Amino acid sequence: MGHVIVVDLGYGDAGKGTVVDHLCSTRPVKAVVRFNGGAQAAHNVVAADGRHHTFAQFGSGTFTPGVRTHLSRFMLVDPLALAAEAAHLRSLGVGDALDRLTVDRDALLTTPYHQAANRARESARGAARHGSCGMGIGETASYALAHDDAPRVGDCLAPARLRRRLTALRDWYRDTFPTGPDVPDVDDCADTFAAFGDRVQIVDADHLRGLLHAGDVVFEGAQGVLLDEWHGFHPYTTWSTTTFANAETLLAEADASAARLGVLRAYATRHGPGPFVTEDPALTADLPDPHNAAGRWQGAFRVGHLDTVALRYALDVTGGVDGLAVTHLDVAGARPDLRVCQAYDFGGAYDLGRAYGSGGAYGSGGERVERLEAGPPDLDRQAALTRQLLSARPVYAPLRRADETIAAALRTPVVLRSYGPTSADKRAEPAEGPCFAAS
Repeated sequence: MGHVIVVDLGYGDAGKGTVVDHLCSTRPVKAVVRFNGGAQAAHNVVAADGRHHTFAQFGSGTFTPGVRTHLSRFMLVDPLALAAEAAHLRSLGVGDALDRLTVDRDALLTTPYHQAANRARESARGAARHGSCGMGIGETASYALAHDDAPRVGDCLAPARLRRRLTALRDWYRDTFPTGPDVPDVDDCADTFAAFGDRVQIVDADHLRGLLHAGDVVFEGAQGVLLDEWHGFHPYTTWSTTTFANAETLLAEADASAARLGVLRAYATRHGPGPFVTEDPALTADLPDPHNAAGRWQGAFRVGHLDTVALRYALDVTGGVDGLAVTHLDVAGARPDLRVCQAYDFGGAYDLGRAYGSGGAYGSGGERVERLEAGPPDLDRQAALTRQLLSARPVYAPLRRADETIAAALRTPVVLRSYGPTSADKRAEPAEGPCFAAS
């Protein structure tokens, strides 16, 4: 099979976990490498015997005996959430998940202080909330950008340094959010994190090179391209690179390469606020997701029709994929009323290129576009695109055969079709995508 990178092309929740589980259960995979995000991930996997687990930090191949998890330096590691996740896996009969885990010493630590700051900041936004998961991910990333002494996994092996860095973080939190939620004492937090350091295998960068040369590895992304910190629709985004970039950096450092697998649903979903051109309240009411309910911090789970304009944009900003995995085809097959958005109508000009000096405006006076302009990282530009999308109206056609419509619209082969939550519900197409074929 070779190495594979799995990335969600939408707003997340497309089924990355079930795809990774299938790859690991049908092929000789050595490990799953997590390369972005942290404990806010929610990758649902249902085993053949009905066991269900929502993978956050452990790789979604963990139900398969022997498959390891490696948390790379791009992960934001939450030891408390990891312990809770390991406990749930033990209750399902997977008692060795921590024994199969390695963690890069340079990965940032997410702490109760980050989580409290996240919730205080999001609460202060009131009705203008961004839809954070409330797990402290953005605060972990932003604190590290501003402070060279941000706590990292390797600090769990150095008690004095760990306490010093946690104290500085705690003091920053209290100064920044004096009325924020109560937080644990530094000593309690440090003791817990030190226990984490004693329990898990903390490794340096050379460990991943060894994994990649020992066997096939699946790189499991979190969230989706349309939420990317630089290419998503700002400010309704994540503090994480959700494209293939981090995985490909890790591969290049090890002189390795991987096939790119893009995951999408046969219809569109979004969790929380932000632009969603094809949202349909009737579909939201008719198609609840048993594993994606409304959350206190993240907001409502929203459903809409397939959006090939947004998906083309995702492919453009990532540089394309080698194949597509399309999930929820069973739902699409049972819903003849589902449609596909082929273009957007804008009430005014779609003039993003001219607004930022590139000249590539799509027109003025009410424009229909089939492709959004992708540009270099620029948050002002992305915020302008968000404002444009909030006024866009979808131009629909019947969905018909979802997999065929998707392959034709995106000019990319569908190499994996999913008709349900378990690995047995997947159908691979090795003739179209040999790099994803079972061994």
